[in-house]
Amino acid sequence: MEDRIITYGGQAVIEGVLMRGKKAMAIAMRAPNGEIVTYQEALSGIYRSTITKIPFLRGILLLWDALGLGMRALTISANTQSGQDEKLEGAALYLTLGLSLTIGIGLFFLLPAGIGSLAESVLGWNVWWNNLLEGVVRLLLLVGYIWAIGFIPDIKRVFAYHGAEHKTINAYEAGAELTPESVARFPLEHARCGTAFLLTLVLLSILAFTALGPLPIFWRLTSRVLLIPVLAGIAVEYIRWTANHLDSRLVRWLIQPNLALQSLTTREPSMDMLEVAICSFKTMRQAEETQPEAARR
Repeated sequence: MEDRIITYGGQAVIEGVLMRGKKAMAIAMRAPNGEIVTYQEALSGIYRSTITKIPFLRGILLLWDALGLGMRALTISANTQSGQDEKLEGAALYLTLGLSLTIGIGLFFLLPAGIGSLAESVLGWNVWWNNLLEGVVRLLLLVGYIWAIGFIPDIKRVFAYHGAEHKTINAYEAGAELTPESVARFPLEHARCGTAFLLTLVLLSILAFTALGPLPIFWRLTSRVLLIPVLAGIAVEYIRWTANHLDSRLVRWLIQPNLALQSLTTREPSMDMLEVAICSFKTMRQAEETQPEAARR
């Protein structure tokens, strides 16, 4: 069971689902004609390197690579829906990813830090209260952003595919039959969800940045950026730890906020969405089994 917990993950893409194992990843998508189209490839060597055994460091590197996989999966899925053949790889892929991260850091880390600094100078609040205000603003921005985009029709479908992905993995880990009718009975929430990572990262930032105390505005903003990889590494290890100890009542209590936030990022999927998620998972499993022996080391 432990191998299942740490091995499989996935995410929703446009009209499709990406599933990632230890050695391979697969995408299943709905083509315009209604048929399910699949794509699979072996994962890069980083997933089999000694880095994956180094706590905290592994989280940062694997998270970066996972974001790259997600961006490529979105491109492949979008090409399938549109019939075009635009590629996003190499420098273009990581430039796009870097730009997206820059916008995210600016919105969710630097903007709240600026608001906290403004409160300190204008309202004359105690620095500890200002740092706490910064954290609360960051949390509200995250929840508000996820809540707001959930009203966009295309995002609603993405969230439904997200729910299909979770149900499929939950069904597999429970040893259930992977059919749409069987998978539909399983919960939308999953302990390893990326939404859980985001909330954990924000909550850790509230604790860490509040503890830093008073800082000039330059170092306040700089510290927020420099500590993101550190906090991300801690957040990944926390998610791994909780996912591996779900038999503990304390752990199940600790992850309740993470599971609750997933109510905003998942929707009940239709049977055809579950069919896509199951196809993606089975394709990934088959790709894992057929990887050459050299790739398994």
